[in-house]
Amino acid sequence: MNAGIIGIGRYLPEKVLTNFDLEKMMDTSDEWIRTRTGIEERRIASDDMDTSDMGYLAALKAIEHAGISPEEIDLILVATVTPDRPFPSVACMLQERLGATKAAALDISAACAGFMYGMVTAKQFIETGAYKYILVVGVEKLSKILNWKDRNTAVLFGDGAGAVVMGPVSKGRGILAFELGADGTGGKHLYQDEYVIMNGREVFKFAVRQMGESCINVLEKAGLSKEDVDFLIPHQANIRIVEAARQRLELPEDKMSTTVRKYGNTSAASIPISIVEEYEAGKIKDDDLIIMVGFGGGLTWGAIALRWGR
Repeated sequence: MNAGIIGIGRYLPEKVLTNFDLEKMMDTSDEWIRTRTGIEERRIASDDMDTSDMGYLAALKAIEHAGISPEEIDLILVATVTPDRPFPSVACMLQERLGATKAAALDISAACAGFMYGMVTAKQFIETGAYKYILVVGVEKLSKILNWKDRNTAVLFGDGAGAVVMGPVSKGRGILAFELGADGTGGKHLYQDEYVIMNGREVFKFAVRQMGESCINVLEKAGLSKEDVDFLIPHQANIRIVEAARQRLELPEDKMSTTVRKYGNTSAASIPISIVEEYEAGKIKDDDLIIMVGFGGGLTWGAIALRWGR
């Protein structure tokens, strides 16, 4: 039994915060942000919309797209570092709002790699036959933990949610291989005190190396090569980091998602948001080999080789 994606959904707040808006808020410029990060704008959730609200709206779409009912979901996994409160978990809040009455629920805290951790966890339950349908949500309201006077971090991040329903898929499809990893010695380079604190230089070096290595590793585990890759969905942190991953795989530009321009770094939400964006644009089709790769605070990382389709 192979575990794969059978439903997708996302939610993005209506408010758009452009680089020109940020010029009025801090000592920065559109050119400075674009040339260093590739980001042009990002979405910011309203004060009355919290993490669970965005996750709920993305989850509804994913469940509808999967063609199942909330009552059929066995487990809810929410990847987030910005929960509404320490507890109850966002996953438990979604379980109630969705009416997923038989689902177990927990949050996963692996920062920007959290969605990869969630998908790989779901794979184990599905392929052992323990559970059939698992909702995996990546959602962040990073705007509430940013120092809006710090131009080195505030310009990078945005809010949003993406969700997938995972379940059994046909032979040859679904997750073919994965890699998860962590290096706690690097935690000092990216963490939250009151606000997000980041040593950009060290995180950049780590990300460029790890993203490329993880892509190659999952291909080798799946018995595949760079030539087999149809599309790359990297964590949308910074255009220079994702470009390094693309070049490592020797892919043309149109074979990689670059939603960072419109949404900034949405942490655990960035990969599922990008999945929906590219699927709706017709860039992901049945039997395509998709590589997903992410890294985050911890430091953590994860990569998946997935054959698209049910």
